Amino acid sequence: MAAESLSPRLPVTDRTRHRRLREQGSLDRAELEAILDAGFVCHLGVVAEGRPLVVPTVYGRDERQLYLHGSVASRSLAGGTPVCVTVTHVDGLVLARSVFEHGVNYRSAVVHGTARKVTDPEEKLAGLRLLSEHAAPGQWSYARRPNRRELAATTLLALSLEEASVKIRTGAPDDGDGPDAELGLWAGVLPLTSAWGTPVTDPALPPNTPVPGHIARREGTRHG
Repeated sequence: MAAESLSPRLPVTDRTRHRRLREQGSLDRAELEAILDAGFVCHLGVVAEGRPLVVPTVYGRDERQLYLHGSVASRSLAGGTPVCVTVTHVDGLVLARSVFEHGVNYRSAVVHGTARKVTDPEEKLAGLRLLSEHAAPGQWSYARRPNRRELAATTLLALSLEEASVKIRTGAPDDGDGPDAELGLWAGVLPLTSAWGTPVTDPALPPNTPVPGHIARREGTRHG
């Protein structure tokens, strides 16, 4: 029996309620998915041995879950504990007429829940495939798959996408109609973009080894 799809509207909980800058908040699950799909590095927050710990790690997803990858030795990937995962994209600096009104155009998602350590071999392999294809589409089919020893050394966490918070800011500074508009100072947005560069071949490879098409095609394309 197939699992039910998550609601297209994000639920409002005590952890996801927008208390500040509510106009930047979104309850649209499609916005959450777009933010997750635009990146591949997240920050995982967890309490480990009584202390807060935030670590960067790569991720992948399906319609219902986020998958997070790490080493079996990592204290942050024990599973069974409450965590939060954040993904943020900076789209530009908002440079206003006063320093107080400066800001950032951004897209941000925070996912809350209890992380589950994936132990089923089939789900673990499927989750790692999602993670690999999320960061480098086509690479799972091109490269050698993980062997039994490598799988044993790898921890995979699953986190439900049910409970999440989204905030997005776009546009110009907010002081264009205030007293500081009379100062005659320049104000606006300094956009920030990121793009994939030219693939750099491993010098250990034989000369003239071609770059695979699924990698070469990403050169010059925008990331994020």
